[in-house]
Amino acid sequence: MYARTPAGDLALGAGSDFAEYLQALGLLGESEHRTAGLRTTVLRATTDAGSGVLALLSPGIHASLAAALADPSQADDQTATGLASVVADVNAEIGSLPLVRLQLLLAPAVEAARQLLGGAVPPSLAARLRNIAVAGMALAGRLAFETRDDAASRALHAEATREAATLRPWRQASVQLSHALVTLYSTEGLDGARRLVDQAVRTAQTGESVLVRARAHALQAELAARCGHDRQAQTALGLAWYDMDSDHTDDPAPMSFSPSHLRGFEGVCELYVGDPRAAHDRFARSAAALTTPRERVQRAIITTDQALARIRLGEPQAAAELLHDCVAAASSTGGRVPALRLRQARRELRPWRREDWVAHLDDHLTDALGP
Repeated sequence: MYARTPAGDLALGAGSDFAEYLQALGLLGESEHRTAGLRTTVLRATTDAGSGVLALLSPGIHASLAAALADPSQADDQTATGLASVVADVNAEIGSLPLVRLQLLLAPAVEAARQLLGGAVPPSLAARLRNIAVAGMALAGRLAFETRDDAASRALHAEATREAATLRPWRQASVQLSHALVTLYSTEGLDGARRLVDQAVRTAQTGESVLVRARAHALQAELAARCGHDRQAQTALGLAWYDMDSDHTDDPAPMSFSPSHLRGFEGVCELYVGDPRAAHDRFARSAAALTTPRERVQRAIITTDQALARIRLGEPQAAAELLHDCVAAASSTGGRVPALRLRQARRELRPWRREDWVAHLDDHLTDALGP
């Protein structure tokens, strides 16, 4: 009832009756976890029905956005706030809703921001709209990659990079890191991803976010390890921990990176150029700390890497047991990277392909992800 306007339209975004209802539940003592779960349930139900593409826009935004699209000079703070809330809401639902649904929810906001930037928006609003557009385009590029549309992903990241050129360095570096990650998994070889990461490190070093800088150094370490460059990997990890341990009270990107994420990168480096036992333990600690729905995709990736470490420790059956949990996560989120890591782990189980427990894993993979 609260999710619909008097006219019967769906409205779940900031300023809607539904958002006010959730806030009231919180004031009455309901936990944030429960209210977030309720919101996800309602959003899933609306997308199940094939509707709700504009549900994340509050009712008041519809009219102001329509006026701004007809005449960009009419864009105002309310317009920008509405578009920013859609991007933030979609980003928050990663791990809770299938990625293809999130694409549908995000697309109208990205297109609206694109059209507004192409017009004569008020100068006082231009930088804010560009920040929103860049965040939306980079997120859309990631979602396109996850749904296996590499051409669209490249185009969206290229557009985000162009739009970010006049923004703060940390925002530019964030786009470059997103582009590097999708390049790593969508092309053969590591050269393209390494160039983008090295560029992101240089950009981040001039920016205000130590957490984005830590993330850039961590990804630089992983790529060095994948190339077999142990010393370079350790140097980059040391820089990442230096940044992570610095004061980031006022960091402009406070949710962009955490010690748990960094331990996952440490594990990858140990996996490729170090000790698989140390890698396994780092992966286990990292996965245990990634508990929110938003971190579900990352947890699945790290747990799959933990299974790889067990294979290299001579514990293939224990690895297969871990992989069953990863299959479920990859299937429910539609994440491409967990699926790729799963297939890599399965290839390493080939010496045991005649074992019953490998056959059970193959059945699970086929049922969940297809042949």
